[in-house]
Amino acid sequence: MNGIPLPGELGERARAIIAGAVTPVPARDAATVVLLRAPEGGRAGGVEVYMIRRKTSMAFAAGAYVFPGGGVDRRDADQAVAWAGPAPETWGRIFGADTDTARGLVCAAVRETFEESGVLLAGPGAETVVADTTAADWEADREALIDRSLSLAEFLNKRGLVLRSDLLRPWAHWITPDVERRRFDTRFFVAALPPGQRTRDVGGEADQVAWLRPEEALGQAAKRQIFLMPPTFRTLTEMAQYDDVSAVLTGPREIVTFKPRIAEVDGEMRLVIPDEDYRMP
Repeated sequence: MNGIPLPGELGERARAIIAGAVTPVPARDAATVVLLRAPEGGRAGGVEVYMIRRKTSMAFAAGAYVFPGGGVDRRDADQAVAWAGPAPETWGRIFGADTDTARGLVCAAVRETFEESGVLLAGPGAETVVADTTAADWEADREALIDRSLSLAEFLNKRGLVLRSDLLRPWAHWITPDVERRRFDTRFFVAALPPGQRTRDVGGEADQVAWLRPEEALGQAAKRQIFLMPPTFRTLTEMAQYDDVSAVLTGPREIVTFKPRIAEVDGEMRLVIPDEDYRMP
């Protein structure tokens, strides 16, 4: 058994949870989107992923390189959201969630991707997608979504846009371990960067953004140049196996739920990933 050491207060909290002295906090529904594009600069084959480094001041995953994502807002399940593509019921069957939860997850995936990258998975119709979201009026709407003065439904209806759930593909399901004080029940999606759109440094929770080949990100993590959380590390490991973006989007995918568990190993509290072949650097 390998696992990740839980030092100091985390280790003490883990012991208390195992002993039944502390009750884990509930996990909040969340969505994460792995945004993909073909490598630029003439590099053939493979994929690049969009990653953000969370500010060191953040309460959760401080300083980590992550994919766009966040918690589901209560208004994300609003049935007023114009919708194209697989219905919420379909997403619910895929992710083992009820229809309202599934609707909220998909809407959160689209909303968070726009908030944290400027990329919008929506269009004027069921077979179109917006081409550019960099103008000042788009930025004003993005900031209004972030401060919650504008809901996703209001944003899309205001612009006459339809959410394109068909641009998303399901990828994985991760639940934050019991030892954490902030916990998320997160469904992972993948999506290709729509033609004509481009990401930008949008600030907010991030202090750096980058397009990286998965193997580049993994190499930097191995050298301790960047910090990756277990779900990010595993997802990048999987992405590195694909020849191109199309292969990621069209290949078969079984949704597996991962919830790292706490365990005592040789007198030390550790976080154990439920996959014996999985090892963090």
